[in-house]
Amino acid sequence: MSSGMLSIGITGIHAAQLGLEATQHNIANANTPGYNRQYILQSAGIPRLTGSGYFGSGTTVDTVRRAYDKYLTAQTFAAQATASESATQLAKLGQIDNMLGDPNSGLATAMQDFFTGVQQVAANPSLVSARQSMLSSAQGLATRFSAMSGRLGELYDSVNGEIASEVELINVYAQQLADINDQITRAEAATSQPPNDLLDMRDQMVADLNKHVRVTTVEDSIGNFNVFVGNGQQLVVGTVVNKLVPMTSSSDPERVVVGLRGQSGTVQELSESIIEGGALGGLMKFRSNSLDDATNALGQIAASVALTFNAQHALGQDLEGLNQTSLTAGFQADFFTYSQPKVLAGSATANAVTANFLPPSMKVVNATGNAYELTSDAGTGNFSLKRLSDGQVWSAADMTALSGLVSAEKVDLNPSNGSFYTNLSGSDYALRNDGTNLTLTRRTDGKTWSTPAGAGAVTAMNALITSEGFSIGGATPTANVDYLIEPTRDAARNFQVNSTIASDVKRIAVAAPSVTKLGATNTGSLKVSQSTVSPGYSLSDLPKFTFSTGLTPAADAFAIDIPGAVTAVYADGSSVSGAAVSSINRLNSGSELTRITYNGISIDISGLPANGDSFSIAANTGGVSDSRNAVKLAALQTQNAMEGGKATFQGGYASLVSGVGSVTRQVKISGESQQALLKQNEMARSAVSGVNLDEEAANLIRYQQAYQASARSLDIASKLFDTLLGITN
Repeated sequence: MSSGMLSIGITGIHAAQLGLEATQHNIANANTPGYNRQYILQSAGIPRLTGSGYFGSGTTVDTVRRAYDKYLTAQTFAAQATASESATQLAKLGQIDNMLGDPNSGLATAMQDFFTGVQQVAANPSLVSARQSMLSSAQGLATRFSAMSGRLGELYDSVNGEIASEVELINVYAQQLADINDQITRAEAATSQPPNDLLDMRDQMVADLNKHVRVTTVEDSIGNFNVFVGNGQQLVVGTVVNKLVPMTSSSDPERVVVGLRGQSGTVQELSESIIEGGALGGLMKFRSNSLDDATNALGQIAASVALTFNAQHALGQDLEGLNQTSLTAGFQADFFTYSQPKVLAGSATANAVTANFLPPSMKVVNATGNAYELTSDAGTGNFSLKRLSDGQVWSAADMTALSGLVSAEKVDLNPSNGSFYTNLSGSDYALRNDGTNLTLTRRTDGKTWSTPAGAGAVTAMNALITSEGFSIGGATPTANVDYLIEPTRDAARNFQVNSTIASDVKRIAVAAPSVTKLGATNTGSLKVSQSTVSPGYSLSDLPKFTFSTGLTPAADAFAIDIPGAVTAVYADGSSVSGAAVSSINRLNSGSELTRITYNGISIDISGLPANGDSFSIAANTGGVSDSRNAVKLAALQTQNAMEGGKATFQGGYASLVSGVGSVTRQVKISGESQQALLKQNEMARSAVSGVNLDEEAANLIRYQQAYQASARSLDIASKLFDTLLGITN
């Protein structure tokens, strides 16, 4: 009897001792990250059969387990990955947001100063000091564009470096996970018991890994954690590690992306879109969604300023009387210089494809309010008019022929009625020739244009994408090679003032190249405006217009002493055009003549001329005090010169600032909600797995009492045994 009591007491002491050890272990690790509370599992010993029935043999401690919920743990891992991603994005976005919103480093003040300088020249065109002030403000604008682009470029470099660092850390964690997988399987194989502290350590490694990249885990039949990244790429399989590799993007040599090296040594480039969560996912998302957009939008503004300002500047005349028709060299059509769109090929042996900005378009409105887009093709010299309501297009070799084609539209094609604007979207484009079709995809929204591959495919594609503000050139794209077109990525970085103008402010084209003169002997009330010129104008064979009655084909007409390309516009919006017109009717179906355009030079007409009254067009030989072109240059500040004629320069910049600010706020709010969700998941997990010191203190007392009770039973058994020994003596 006493031996049974002794053995039962020993089992009780042993169980209480193990319970105390587990409790002390919990208390010691109450603040250890990732620790899961442990507890012992007891079962009754195998009973022994006696004549009086089955009597217990004490207790057995089967194992020590950890309080663990794999579903709550998985939720915590996912929340940790998302929270870390948001935190990384927010830190980077804050740098762009602060730069754009800072009045000292932002673009708004520099742009305002520049156009103020243009206005000063318009007010004082003959003053060299005013021109010098305009040049200084223009250089300040160029410096601001360059500085902002440089700061964004530094962020690209920073992201590249941080991606490489994150990949290195992820590989360290992956190797540690593989090592601990090996330790766990060995420990379980040797004892058939769970190595709880190793399991906790592995879970904590996975939690830490999710701070760097989102991973998913699958436990195999022998207890290994197989770890996957992206959309199922194997990172750790048992004890085997497939390492991530920072590598140069196949489509952009300035971009570091992530590759996965398999056991064969082959490196597979992973798409940026599949890398999610953690700091690495945050860096990828920031670069592709925010940094690219901000850089392209800034370049869109820079390219729009340069293209539209240059287009209007080219229609002017400088202080020495030079214009684009001058026989004497030296006229500077471009006020700003910039880089053309960048094209990157996915193969070093691919055909070289180029891209070029299209000349700015111009929006004009007819008498009934319908809007049209007027464009010129620098490559062919053709002019096109698109009716914006339905996309109908007319095209001709010159403006006079185009006016004849669209006479029924009653639209006045004189550029003074419209304003220059660009159609640049601020997006990057993917170009691919799959052997059957040549396809261009706008990456911001996925819109595509496609034409059959083969001879003429590039020309056909350019006809489809005139609304995007650039054209494709160079060789035919190599089949099955991906090309990336970045129209505005480098526009701000390379935005500069023309070096010739910078060294000689007299080259700023402030005046207009032609003037209009009324006849000295006029007796009627004829009035004419000073002339304006459009792209492709000519100053050769400038005519004199003389009003006479009784001319053929109708009475009351202006005879032209030098026939030329003429368009006559009437008050009702109708127009009459011709390539070699010698006279223009003053009335057309009873409607008064309001404008004459001769070889690209336009004059507004009003009043009633007397017989013999005249006016003439002449080259502007004394335009030192003429500021007509400067006025048009200054007007670009308030005109919708961007986004297809829908936004001003300042409006485009305000949209960039507000867009970045909006994304920053969204990420901040999302990050706060993710942090709250992470905290909730951690609390839920802690409620199951965490150490409660009050509970552990109670367990200490419980196991202490159990130990003392078992020890007391041993004492009683010992005394009983001594009594038995005494009886035998």
